[in-house]
Formats: sequence, structure tokens, C-alpha cells
Amino acid sequence: MSNLANDSLANDNLITPAAWLAEGQSSQRDMLASLQALKAQTHSPFNIIASHRHDRPEIFEFADSVYIEPSATALDSDEQVISGPVTPRWQFVLEQAKQHNVKVLLTGRNGIDYEAQREAFDAVGIRLLTGATSVAALEAIDDKFAFMQQCHEHDIPVADAWRFDNVAELEALLSEHGHQPLCVKPVTGIFAQGFWRLGKVKEADKEAGKNGGKEASEPYDSFEHLYFTEEKKINTTQFINAYANSLMVHERPIPMLLMPYLSGQEYSIDVVCEYGEVLAAVTRHKTGKIQHVGYEQDVMEVVIPLIKVFGCDGIVSVQTKADDDGQHRVLEINSRPSGGIGYTAHSGIDLTQLGFAYWLGLTDKPQLANIAQKIKPCQVRSLMVSVKIEEDIVE
Repeated sequence: MSNLANDSLANDNLITPAAWLAEGQSSQRDMLASLQALKAQTHSPFNIIASHRHDRPEIFEFADSVYIEPSATALDSDEQVISGPVTPRWQFVLEQAKQHNVKVLLTGRNGIDYEAQREAFDAVGIRLLTGATSVAALEAIDDKFAFMQQCHEHDIPVADAWRFDNVAELEALLSEHGHQPLCVKPVTGIFAQGFWRLGKVKEADKEAGKNGGKEASEPYDSFEHLYFTEEKKINTTQFINAYANSLMVHERPIPMLLMPYLSGQEYSIDVVCEYGEVLAAVTRHKTGKIQHVGYEQDVMEVVIPLIKVFGCDGIVSVQTKADDDGQHRVLEINSRPSGGIGYTAHSGIDLTQLGFAYWLGLTDKPQLANIAQKIKPCQVRSLMVSVKIEEDIVE
């Protein structure tokens, strides 16, 4: 496959503006489909370009032109050696983007690499969307401990967290904070990887309950966390033992956070923003398999100042969770679109279309108050779909 496929519009690309979606985490296909729908609805002459480090026909089918991105290192994610010099991903994308009159570039999963080269993209008139406007901001967002510390400094309601890098630090933290339900998660990571709710450590916790305090947590069954892994529950003693004896952690230390487990409703908020200003947002919370999509004002009262503090820019997602008193607390910002960004279309406001229509100059700047009034609350159930790919596709 050539690096540029389906390029019958090559000549038109020289004058027609283009939007480029680089490799994302999980929503690239849905966003490209939304952009194709936008183009059809508005009859707007703009091209849609997609890129990925692998040949992904199920994603590329919704793009007008596609590119295979070079690997960022000498090894790609499948541990295959790449011979010869490797062109930096950002440089490759920039060179192609200049040739095809790209006006907007959403960087997806490699935002920091692109953000470090913002001046180069600005110089050729490309609106770069990395989730923020500085490497420092993106690094603070990715480091959950630094992120939470910065939230505290700006009086943003945020979940508490205590970092540990070894077993001794974890046990010391448990001695201090073990009177309450707790959970652990990595300092950096996505998709809830490494997140576990901790079970009770010792009988002394029961005494706290008898004296009017709250027991530390439930006595999770030794086998339950292996059988019902989606529940993300583990006995604390077993977690400590696994962490202490992990070859993986020994070879590649993984900084972790110990946190109070918040018992309230969790929300995911998809946000279109520009230089710290929220232009549009849709809130979601889940009960069972159903996503409840709408606009919750009390949740947004936490999100709006958060986006301002970190200068978020582009399409990002925020996670919050309520504590025992119903106070919504920030868990994290993801500096890229969420996997559920496509759900927003069911509310009457497709955030992908809204953001790109503005950045491409097809519409005026969105106003949050006006957008919020147009959102129609609804319930959404996600479905699994299959896509046939050609036999000669190389992964």
C-alpha cells in the first residue's frame, strides 16, 4: 500500500482545505464518519485525511486520503525492527499536511510530540489540536498525581491521591489512610488499566465501624477478583503481595496512586474547547450498559474552571465522580477525544462536527450557553459491529 491511498483528489487538495485526524486511541473511525456526514450536510468543499501507524481499513474507509504514520522509535508496537532512519511522526505529518492544504490537525494519541513543534505548524497556518497549548500542560494532565496537585492549588474539587513507588511507601500510606474505602491506579495510563478497589486489610477496621466510624472496605473474596475481573476488586493483602513480587514492576517501576474510593455517580464529559474556554460540552453517566447523555449543570460547574486552569484546547474528555456528600470531584482529563465522542450525536449536538465546522471556518464560534440549550437528553446503548477487511492487509 502506498503512503497516500485514494488520492484521486490530489490536484484539488492543493486548493481545497483539509482536516486531518491522526492516530487516536479509540474514536478515530467515529469522528471521521461524523466529518463525512458534516461534509454531506453542508455541501462544504473540504477534504478529510486520516493517518495511523498500521494499515486500518475499517478506519480509513471514512477518509478521502490516508497515510501510514512512521513509527516513533526503532521498534513499533508489535516489536518489529524497522530498518533505516525513522522520520519523526510530527515531521512526516507536517510535510504531507503542507502539500494538502490542511487547516486543522487533531493529533490524537501523540499530542506531546506534536505540541513540542507547535511553532512549525503555526508557521504554515495549521490549527494544531493537541488537547492543550504547551508541553508542560500536557505532561501535567498525563501525570495524574501532578494533575491532582495542580487542581488543589487552584481550588478545583478533585479526588485526593497519595503517590507510592514501593511497598514500604504503600504500607505506610495504608496505615495512615486505611480507615476509609480505598483504590489504586497508575500515575499514568488509560482505559482503567491498573485500577483496583482494595479490600479490607485487618480486623481493626471492624472496630472502627463499631465505634461509629466507616469500615475501610468490603472483605473481598480471594477468588472473586480473578473471576469477576470487570468489578476491579481485590483483597489488599493480595495486592500488596502481587506488587511486592512483581517481576514487571521490578524491571520497570510503575508509580502508583492510593486514593479514597468515591461512592457517587461517575461522569464522562466530552468537551470542545479553545485556549481554556469551553465552547460546547456533553455529559454522560452510565447505569449498567446504558449511557445517559445530556448536560448536567452541576457537573459543568466543576469542568469549566478545570478546562481554564489547564488551558485545554481541542476536543478533550473529563472524568468526575461524586463523593459521599454528592460533591462532584475531578478524576482526570484525557487530552484527546473519548471513545464515546460519537454518542454525542444522539443528543442533537455532534461535538466532532461542531468543533471542526468552527475550526474550518464554516460556522461562527460556538457559545456554550446556546449549545447547552440545544442538547436533548437521551439514552444510548453501544453495539459491537464487524467490518470485513482484505486478506492481504498487513498489520
